[in-house]
Amino acid sequence: MSKVHSVKNPIPHIDERAREADHPTSLVAHFGADKPLRLDCGVELTPFQIAYQTYGALNADRSNAILLCHALTGDQHVANVHPVTGKNGWWETLVGPGKAVDTNRYFVICSNVVGGCLGSTGPASTNPATGKVWGLEFPVITIPDMVRAQAMLIDRLGIETLFGVVGGSMGGMQVLQWTAAYPDRVFSALPIACATRHSAQNIAFHEVGRQAVMADPDWRGGRYVEEGTDPHRGLGVARMAAHITYLSDAALHRKFGRRMQDRELPTFSFDADFQVESYLRYQGSSFVERFDANSYLYLTRAMDYFDIAADHNGVLAEAFRETITRFCVVSFTSDWLFPTSESRDVVHALNAGGARVSFTEIETDRGHDAFLLDVPEFIDMVRAFLESAGTARGLTAGH
Repeated sequence: MSKVHSVKNPIPHIDERAREADHPTSLVAHFGADKPLRLDCGVELTPFQIAYQTYGALNADRSNAILLCHALTGDQHVANVHPVTGKNGWWETLVGPGKAVDTNRYFVICSNVVGGCLGSTGPASTNPATGKVWGLEFPVITIPDMVRAQAMLIDRLGIETLFGVVGGSMGGMQVLQWTAAYPDRVFSALPIACATRHSAQNIAFHEVGRQAVMADPDWRGGRYVEEGTDPHRGLGVARMAAHITYLSDAALHRKFGRRMQDRELPTFSFDADFQVESYLRYQGSSFVERFDANSYLYLTRAMDYFDIAADHNGVLAEAFRETITRFCVVSFTSDWLFPTSESRDVVHALNAGGARVSFTEIETDRGHDAFLLDVPEFIDMVRAFLESAGTARGLTAGH
């Protein structure tokens, strides 16, 4: 029996990950049959739940709330210890007391997106109609679906207008969708390293990742939980391929070059001879500890479908016509996944729509992931923008 157990539970933390899918170590908002989530695919999702974390305190007039939107592989654990991995939150460089997103001043909210696997309803959750994990029976979701669910959460928290919505990559897509769908509810917006639609190249990278997952014999047509397997090898390869796109050639060269891993000469085998190989294998193996393979399929597909202009007769500026939101659009010089040209397209559309917008291109060789790292110029810019918006909003220090 012990050998069977080791096969069925091939990665550390898989039991904790499964528990978090239904019973997260965070706050949870439950929505019953009277509050269905209407999805773009035509399905009404009910019941469903949103897992979220908050930091700081909501002020008396509820004017200091900032919604943070996480990226593809993120979750609600922004600035606290992750319940599955035990690691620090994914944006602790930016969020906390006295930091750029100052939790002494702002009430910060971050929810796990619908379709995720850390407590918000998704393919890793239990389908109440069957008592089994949803798997591929879960309906396909979109970025607008994620934002509609977030809006329901914000309603539940009694917040009419958000002081700010902030996010990078897939999180930045959510920021842009918020401002297009709820222009009167967002005072300031920080879309970072993102675009209003996914490029063909990015769709192609995502398809490689999905095919890696689905080619794993342990995927079992998406029924791996039911059948006691886990496609961790396929998901690990998907993560390795994606992680390359988050970096830059310069960053990889600076960090690894062609240096060997714990050896001076090649082994003439397919072991991880080079440091960069070992690094990617580590990224793949650590990722599968905390993430569900089917969720990866669903969230990458949501990014692929995203196209704000398509919802406005192909005219992007119409999505932001006469918006009152203050924008700061941010890109990074070495980000080839969401290059600066795509951020400029956002800025041009905002200008055409009459929006109040500033634009910053941060010079760094750290690639797309720069928004998650300790890049002082970026952190200073976020602080300055929020302080300026706070002054316009009438927020005083400590409030």
